[in-house]
Amino acid sequence: MADKQQDGKSQIDVNVMAIAQSHSSVLVLDYGSQYTQLITRRIREAGIFSVLFPGDASFERIKGAAPNAIILSGGPNSVHLEGSPRVPAGFFEWAEASKIPVLGICYGMQMMAAMLGGEVKAAAHGGEYGRMAMNIQPDSKCFSYLDKGVSSLNVWMSHGDEAVKLPEGFKTVAMSQQGAIVAVENPAKNFYGFQFHPEVAHTEGGMEMVKHFLLSIAGIKPD
Repeated sequence: MADKQQDGKSQIDVNVMAIAQSHSSVLVLDYGSQYTQLITRRIREAGIFSVLFPGDASFERIKGAAPNAIILSGGPNSVHLEGSPRVPAGFFEWAEASKIPVLGICYGMQMMAAMLGGEVKAAAHGGEYGRMAMNIQPDSKCFSYLDKGVSSLNVWMSHGDEAVKLPEGFKTVAMSQQGAIVAVENPAKNFYGFQFHPEVAHTEGGMEMVKHFLLSIAGIKPD
């Protein structure tokens, strides 16, 4: 599709804004994960329109997409290093004020934690890679759809960094067997984070996690 400018906006963005006026949509910001396209596919499989922007999209472009929810993708960068990608200044304040749920996946979770006052460091144990079990805390909004008695799921990890201190108002809702924080939430702000990849087939019940965020937490109705 041609990307011609129209009143300062690309034709693609004009089309996205037109669709957003009549359909619910989820915006995915891409920070370089090999699984980003799979995230958009999972959203569409849930019956919801998805939009993919690069992670360095401007604040005005993000707001112009008028999303009902936003997902921050994973990526190869280390958020604690100078020059690592960030959402624009004011993004999280705007999302909270606009009541737009935000889910950070892998790097997206680390970026959220760092920008909101938490701390992310290189994993002392060398990181976590591949399929491994995580232990789920009771009474979490992220996993409230699970049957009672389910306290562990096998998920797909791919991270060399980890959050070691959470921002104020966040709580840990799942930890890996090595003791890393792998799922966090702040329901008051509608911010959530997964250190693992729910979008891949290797994660047990991953599609259910994605749908729970989209349909139950974000309250989006497939159309």
